[in-house]
Amino acid sequence: MASGIVAPVSGTTRWRWLSHDGLRPWRHRTRIVRRDPQFARKAGRVRDRYQRRWRGAAPGPRADVLSPDEKTRIQARQRKHRSVPSAAGRPISVEHAYRRVGALADRGARDGHRAQLFGRGARPNGIASLERLIAQVMVVSPVMV
Repeated sequence: MASGIVAPVSGTTRWRWLSHDGLRPWRHRTRIVRRDPQFARKAGRVRDRYQRRWRGAAPGPRADVLSPDEKTRIQARQRKHRSVPSAAGRPISVEHAYRRVGALADRGARDGHRAQLFGRGARPNGIASLERLIAQVMVVSPVMV
């Protein structure tokens, strides 16, 4: 355009041309490339747990398959003023202002075969709260689940 070889084209015309040709440069897909050569073996171990298999054999009907997880750095907040409960013809009134009171971690485990959840909120203090979660899970009898 600067050298006068082509005429200026409006943005609307460019979009019309792209649409007519079925081109949509604003759309894209992302993908994950597996870089670990041991991915299939490692993923297979996880898949086997969900299919109730351990080292190629079924471990038995009383075996538990737990999936632990953790969400860290949850901001604990406390409202600066109490909420006013609802009454006839008036909705609940909640103050939006709050103060931060630290961070928590939510640790949990799920037994996918019995639809049982185990969990606890904890201060993020490393392995100790994870060990407490494991102790909580281990004292529950599979018969109770």
